[in-house]
Amino acid sequence: MALTIKKDSLSPLKEKEFRYFVVSRFLYVMALRMVATVLAYKLFQLTQSSLAIGLVGLSEFIPVFSLALYAGHVIDKSDKRTLLLKGMLTYSLCVVGLVIVTSSFLEKQMSTKMLELCFYAIIFLTGIIRAFVGPTTNAIVSQLVPRNILQFAANISSSTFLTASIFGHASAGFFIAWFGVNNTFIIILVYILVASFLISRVPKKPIVHTKVNIAAWESVKEGLRYVFTNKILLGAISLDLFAVLFGGAVALIPEFASKVLAVGPIGFGWLNAASDIGSMTIIILLTLFPMRKKQGKRMMYAVGGFGLCIIIFSMSSIYAIAFAALLISGTCDGISVMIRGTIFQLTTPDEMRGRVSSVNSMFINSSNELGMMESGITSKLMGLRPSLLFGGSMTLLVVIITWFKAPKLRNMEY
Repeated sequence: MALTIKKDSLSPLKEKEFRYFVVSRFLYVMALRMVATVLAYKLFQLTQSSLAIGLVGLSEFIPVFSLALYAGHVIDKSDKRTLLLKGMLTYSLCVVGLVIVTSSFLEKQMSTKMLELCFYAIIFLTGIIRAFVGPTTNAIVSQLVPRNILQFAANISSSTFLTASIFGHASAGFFIAWFGVNNTFIIILVYILVASFLISRVPKKPIVHTKVNIAAWESVKEGLRYVFTNKILLGAISLDLFAVLFGGAVALIPEFASKVLAVGPIGFGWLNAASDIGSMTIIILLTLFPMRKKQGKRMMYAVGGFGLCIIIFSMSSIYAIAFAALLISGTCDGISVMIRGTIFQLTTPDEMRGRVSSVNSMFINSSNELGMMESGITSKLMGLRPSLLFGGSMTLLVVIITWFKAPKLRNMEY
């Protein structure tokens, strides 16, 4: 039985176009995670302030949130493969900017404040790109595999994302130690260019939007209306939104690693990757052996476990305990990601995938950046440990409220 499950679960990899997509996504996501890790490390070294890292989150949140709904309209009316390729190539130009700004010549010529502003400006531009690329990546999956194996393709895509996050976070720490910040950005640029080449090997895709001449605002409203009337999808998005907003500890890891645990860039890189290691492990297991029932309740248990782990992390002073807390938090988060991703792929009509994915991106992906800002501000106001304790406690409160207020999500099965 186990062998049969494994064979079915990996069947999307028989599709050549999907294989190109998976490898490209792996390299691109790894590059994105490396940019975030290297930039957080560099900014903290320059400013010794978690608030500066929080401002990076705000710089990316503003364009992602502002453009998400319009991006969904554009995605549904476009060839998704071409849009994805253009977004990747444009992102590579932003990385070129980071290479230039972190060069030894410019660093000597510019003040710390000016370097900060340059980082914020570049990240703002990457936020514009992410508003289009992120939802496109989710929306294109259904055009790469047959419908009967779409669930497995969604699982593999999620697993690829989290595996790439691990290698991105961890390798960034190693590369900073071995090669320095500037050379690490050059390596990241190479990753993105290779990812772009692989996506270029995927043929152009037909446009499935059924209302070609629909106005942008009407198209946007149609996507919003679908999400807000689908109670299960809305509940899953809302639960994850508030969990990430309050429970995300990513923005505070550089400060926690430096001031509490007293570790260098390698220790920081592994700590940053800990949650993704947990996520990848559980997603691989769930890909090979899918959950058969009670997915809604398990999602809520997982998000509650995530909040509890953040509380444990906030109180830890030993590296192994801090690492373990983040590792288990990632396992919990992986369960939530898997269930939410499957709900999206199985319930969204093909002609609305761009818009629904953009609404999801607007609330979920941008919540990571807003969560960074929230963590930076609360750390400034409350202190490092209290801000983490507050975030984990609020996540638990959100789960308790959702348990009683969203019975359809709690009892959902697929």
